[in-house]
Amino acid sequence: MIDLVNLNPALEVALFGAVLALLAAGGVMWRARRAGLTGWPAWQHALTVATLFLTIDLVVFGAFTRLTDSGLGCPDWPGCYGQTSPWAAHAQIAAEQAAVPHGPVTHSKAWIEMIHRYLATGVGALITGLMLAGWWLRSRHGSLSPWWATATFVWVCAQGAFGALTVTLKLQPLIVTLHLLGALLGVGLLTAQVRVLEGVRPSAAGALTSSALGRNLCAWAEAPLRRWGWLVLALVSTQVALGGWVSTNYAVLVCSDIPTCQGQWWPDMDFASGFHLLRALGENGQGEPISMAALTAIHMSHRLMAVLVTVALWRYGAALRTWRPAADVSSADRTGSPPWRREGLWLWGLLAWQLLSGLSNVVLGWPLAAALAHTLGATLLVWRLVHLLVLPRLVHAPSGALAPAHQGLHPGVAGVSTP
Repeated sequence: MIDLVNLNPALEVALFGAVLALLAAGGVMWRARRAGLTGWPAWQHALTVATLFLTIDLVVFGAFTRLTDSGLGCPDWPGCYGQTSPWAAHAQIAAEQAAVPHGPVTHSKAWIEMIHRYLATGVGALITGLMLAGWWLRSRHGSLSPWWATATFVWVCAQGAFGALTVTLKLQPLIVTLHLLGALLGVGLLTAQVRVLEGVRPSAAGALTSSALGRNLCAWAEAPLRRWGWLVLALVSTQVALGGWVSTNYAVLVCSDIPTCQGQWWPDMDFASGFHLLRALGENGQGEPISMAALTAIHMSHRLMAVLVTVALWRYGAALRTWRPAADVSSADRTGSPPWRREGLWLWGLLAWQLLSGLSNVVLGWPLAAALAHTLGATLLVWRLVHLLVLPRLVHAPSGALAPAHQGLHPGVAGVSTP
């Protein structure tokens, strides 16, 4: 019998994550110096971009951990059988594998799980560094408010707690799904910070204050279409939650035909059992094996929501491709492409990616590559929508005066107020 939470290797795991963070930060600083970036705001932007990139990688690797059934490859937390690495726990892993040959513990699964933990610790160390530097250098003109990084630090601590609960509660579907949603919340938080800081880049600062782009962004800040974008983001987030519920309950293959399910348009479904949240993996609310009807309800809910989200993303992408500021619409001079045409194409491309990978999961029997592609597509949709909806700094208000500071910017740094 082992302790599910064993903090003996916690310091060593944290130090390993700190080393990974220092390597990543060192690489970013080296590239930033070569690019001629100076000043804390520009460095803050570069480090936040790197953290965002690694967080997206971590989301996909977390999906890989789950899809290879490696979530319990090390049955304790944060180490592996009380050790820092599977190397040191080789004897315990071998004994468990010999006792339960087809169980969750194997050497390969232990390494997958621990690599996921190392990466998560590295991302956490980067976020901690950004928070500490943000507070230390908060008086620098143009820097982002340290409360942004503080909120991200609170998020990463919560994610760590959910990671521990994933192990101690034996992959309980609710915990694993919340862990996935929390990961995408982190992607959104970091994307927002990157977007707000875009104006500190020398190449972007002039562009954002130029007449054309500045006018477009100011009009976009007040555009009803931008407000509708938050609803689209909410729909995508709901669909991600349903997709996570399908995956964590292993309900992907209960319907192996398209567009019907089990040869029927409306098969037998038990929504009450399928969406009973507080239960163990593979069980219903009464502790009995979960029924096929309940799993079918979970699968079909994701399919039905996919129809609504597909229509919403298609329509929103189409609207973005034709949107222009009101001044341009009323003006006789409408030269040039609509400013958000590219964003509309992004959404259409990601929608097509999600449809193809989702259909591949059903038709091809849930192959690992398609499942990972589906997770990556959902993550990129959240990234792109947040990038579109959050506004960068250094934008003038339509009246020509500087808009009030917003989005955590310090006084004297202009922004566009959100509706």
